[in-house]
Amino acid sequence: MGSRKHGIGISTPIYDSREINHLIRVLKDNRISMGSEVKEFEKRFSQYIGTKYGVAVNSGTSANMIALNVLLETGELKKGDEVIVPAATFASVVSPIIHLGLIPVYVDVNSTYYNIDPEEVKKAISKKTKAIIIVHSLGVAAEIDALLKISKKHNLKIIEDCCEAHGAKYKKKKVGSFGDLATFSFFVSHNMTTGEGGMVLTNNSKYDKIARSLREFGRYVGIKNRFSYYDKYLKNYDKKYIFERVGHNVRMTDLVASLGIEQLKKLDKMNATRREIAEYIKGEADLDPDRYNVYYGLMFISPDRLKITKHLEKYGIETRPFFAGCLPDQPAFRNSPKRIVGNLTTSRFARDHIFFIGCHPGITKQDQDYIIKVFEKYEN
Repeated sequence: MGSRKHGIGISTPIYDSREINHLIRVLKDNRISMGSEVKEFEKRFSQYIGTKYGVAVNSGTSANMIALNVLLETGELKKGDEVIVPAATFASVVSPIIHLGLIPVYVDVNSTYYNIDPEEVKKAISKKTKAIIIVHSLGVAAEIDALLKISKKHNLKIIEDCCEAHGAKYKKKKVGSFGDLATFSFFVSHNMTTGEGGMVLTNNSKYDKIARSLREFGRYVGIKNRFSYYDKYLKNYDKKYIFERVGHNVRMTDLVASLGIEQLKKLDKMNATRREIAEYIKGEADLDPDRYNVYYGLMFISPDRLKITKHLEKYGIETRPFFAGCLPDQPAFRNSPKRIVGNLTTSRFARDHIFFIGCHPGITKQDQDYIIKVFEKYEN
């Protein structure tokens, strides 16, 4: 068996003439920055997930930052408060927490390795704990019911990080519709893509208004009469240039949103293909009947990860470790503010033994057969 000239990547953007033509229409209409296409994408995506509001931004990391910032502004979080996170996750879950002066509390993942362990969450709660970030890793839904029960008992806010889980479901309800806020990424490798991009979802109108302001310099939101009275300093001042808070510039452009609108139309079909690939290669469509998983990648466990990943890479099958492994062990996070609960045994096992390969619609049936044969060659 020879190695492939063109490998099987972790991801590839899946687009066609519909995205290209929509993008060209936007360019011809001279709509480059944030405008009607962004509004349309926000409307369609929030309706698809099942929330009232969507606020489009430039990345999933920015979405997490905005979501946390919203809770800081409402006073439901304050600097020094704790936010519980899974230890086995990606850097963009925790870096906004640290940047905003909050304290990440690392807890272990459950025996599936995908998701935060509710029993460990219970052990982690202190007087300073105010929120939990649930990460639906690799498109696999977390144990929502147990986590919502904990949050209700202890009055904790829930942020769902759904950056790899567009269209995943828990008990027939899409992830991103359970928490106080939810975040999505439209990075090139994800289940649907705009190249870069993200969105914050919520059912809370106050959160929505704050998020819209924060993503655009802290501007006044909800302009009806631009030159009506504002306050004693800015009398009848143009409200487009009133800044009510210290904000950011993390807007999505209409160019990006045009891609998102077309990608969303294809998402269910692309997710169905991911599930078929997972079933064919691993015999794994769902972990249990409560979940509809939309596999961002296919996870594997090996006692000698280095050896098997070198083998797969030799034959053109791209691999990745399970993101950051155990995030507090990463150089950037070793000496940063944190609290660690327990030994993180499962997360550190994931750090040392887990890898994943691609599971996207660009992987053909021929590719799937090839992947199986390469694995069999290693085993023999």
